[in-house]
Amino acid sequence: MASLPMSVRVSFPPSRFLLLPVVLASALAIPVWAQAPKAGPQQQQSHLTPKQQRKQLQKRYKELSKTYKKWLDEDVPYIITPQERKAFLMLSNDEERDQFIEAFWQRRNPDPDSSYNSFKEEYYRRIAYANEHFANGVQGWRTDRGRIYIEYGPPDERQEHTAGETWNRPMDLGGGTTTTFPWEKWRYRYIPGIGENVELEFVDQCMCGDFRLTMNPNDKDALVNTPGAGLTMYEQMGLASKNDRFMNADHMAYSPFPTDEDNEFTRLDLYTKILRPPKIKYKDLSEAVSHNIIYNTLPFAFRTDFVKITDDTVLTPFTIQIPDRNMVFKENDGVQQARVNIFGRISTMTGRTVDTFENAVKLDIPAELLPQYTNQSSRYWHGALLKPGRYRVDLVLKDVNSPDHMGSIRRAITVPRFTDTHLATSTIMLADEIERVPARQVGAGEFVVGDTKIRPVVGATFHRNQAMGIWFQVYNLKVDPKTRRPEATLDWQISRMSDNKVIFQQTEKATKLSNAAEQMTLEKRLPLASLQPGNYRISVRVTDDLANTSVQPESTFTVVQ
Repeated sequence: MASLPMSVRVSFPPSRFLLLPVVLASALAIPVWAQAPKAGPQQQQSHLTPKQQRKQLQKRYKELSKTYKKWLDEDVPYIITPQERKAFLMLSNDEERDQFIEAFWQRRNPDPDSSYNSFKEEYYRRIAYANEHFANGVQGWRTDRGRIYIEYGPPDERQEHTAGETWNRPMDLGGGTTTTFPWEKWRYRYIPGIGENVELEFVDQCMCGDFRLTMNPNDKDALVNTPGAGLTMYEQMGLASKNDRFMNADHMAYSPFPTDEDNEFTRLDLYTKILRPPKIKYKDLSEAVSHNIIYNTLPFAFRTDFVKITDDTVLTPFTIQIPDRNMVFKENDGVQQARVNIFGRISTMTGRTVDTFENAVKLDIPAELLPQYTNQSSRYWHGALLKPGRYRVDLVLKDVNSPDHMGSIRRAITVPRFTDTHLATSTIMLADEIERVPARQVGAGEFVVGDTKIRPVVGATFHRNQAMGIWFQVYNLKVDPKTRRPEATLDWQISRMSDNKVIFQQTEKATKLSNAAEQMTLEKRLPLASLQPGNYRISVRVTDDLANTSVQPESTFTVVQ
C-alpha cells in the first residue's frame, strides 16, 4: 500500500459568510417551471371504493400535525378546492406539504414572477377584518358574514337593519308589512363565476348577533309565527294562507308578481355557488411552461456543494466550468480576448425565484500563448444561501464574440437539512487550489468559504503533476464535558475504482488535531504523481467515539497523464 505525503489543517469556520455580489438579471427570460404532480397517491386510490377513499383521507387527516391541520381548517377552508384538499391529504411528508402550500398560494398570485403575492396578503387582511367585525362568540372568520367577506371581499353595498324595524315587502315578494329580526343585505355588482347584481341576506333570528346566510327572504320576518300578523297582500285578501309558507317548498307560490330570481331553484343555485370555493383566477404554474429549449453549442459543466451555515440555512456554491477551447477569441491589440456572459436562476419547485445571478468570464491572453490554453478551463463561482428543500437551477451561457454559441443546463437539486442533533458532513470539495485569504476578504469573493479560497474542479479531473486539495466540514461531534473536545476517529481511504484496490489509507484521532471541536473543517493536499492514470474513489469515515455514530462522505476523481 503506497504512502502518499499529505498535509492537513483543521480550523473553525467563521460564523458569517459574505457572498459574492451579483447583479440581478432582468433582460434574459427563463421560463417558469414547476414539478409535475406525483401520480402515486392517485394511482393507489384508483382501486379503492368511495367509502374506502373517505376512510383513507380521514386517516391521513388524523396523522397531520397541528400546523397542517390548522392550515387546512382555519387558514384556507373556504378557498381550497376539494381536489386540492384531497391531494394535500395524500402527501407523505412535511417537505411535500410545505411545497404544496407554497404552490397553493403561487397558483393564486396575480403576478407569478413577483415574490410579493397580493392575493395572499389581501386574503389574510380579510381574515383579520372578519375577526374584528363579525365575531359573535366564535371567531369572525367562522361566521357566515366572515366567510363571504373573506371569499369575495367587502360588498359594493351593505344595508344594516336592527330588530323591530318595519319591512314593507316588495310586490314580487307578496307585498304587505311586517316586523323583522336584525338582518343585513349585501350586494355585489359582479362576482366572477356567479354573475351580476348578486344580493345576499344575513338574518339574526336568535337576536344574539349570529347572522346566518339565508336563501329565504322571509327568514327575517319576526312575525312569521304570529297568527294574523305580518300578512302578505294575498294572505290579507284570503287568496293564500300563512300555512302555505311552511307547506310549500317554493315560498313564492303565493306571490302576485313572482320573478325568475325568486324561483327556489334559482336561489338554491346561487346559494350553492356562493359557498363553493372560488375558481383559481391565475394560470397554474404547471401550465405556464412555454419554452423548453436547451442550447448546447457552448458546452460547459457545473457542480453544486452544500455547506451548513445554520439549521435552516445552507451555503450552496455553484461552480461553472467552461473549456477554454469552446470559447471564441478575438484579437485586440495583440491580445486574444474571450467573453462569456453567465446568467443563473434558482427557483423553488413551484416556480418562485429565490436567487438570480449574472456575471462574465473574461480571458485576455497574449496571442503567442493562446495554444497553451487549449486544454485548460475557466471557472465561475456563485454562493447561494438556501433553505433545505428541492430547487430548480437554470443556467444560460452566451459567448459575446459569437452570439450563436450558447449553452444551457436545467437541473433539480435537493439542499440537505443539517440539524444540530445528528452527525453530518458537508460535501467533499476536490480542488486544484486551497489557500488562506486576507482577513479583509474572509467570506467575500469567488470561491471563498470562510477564510479559505477553494476552487473546486468540476468533474474532478487532475493531472499527475498536480496536488489535489480536499476540503469538507464535520458537524455535531459530541464533546466531552471535561475536556471540551470531541473524541472522533477519521479513517481516510483512496481506492482504485477498476479493481477496488486500496491505494492509500490513514487513520487520525480528532484529539490530536488542533482546534478539534463540535464542528471541524478538514483540509488535505494530495500529490498525485504516484498515482497511475485512472478513476479513484476517496472516502472518509468519521466515527464519533462518544456518541457511537458515524458518517462516511465520499467522492470520485480522475487522474490523467
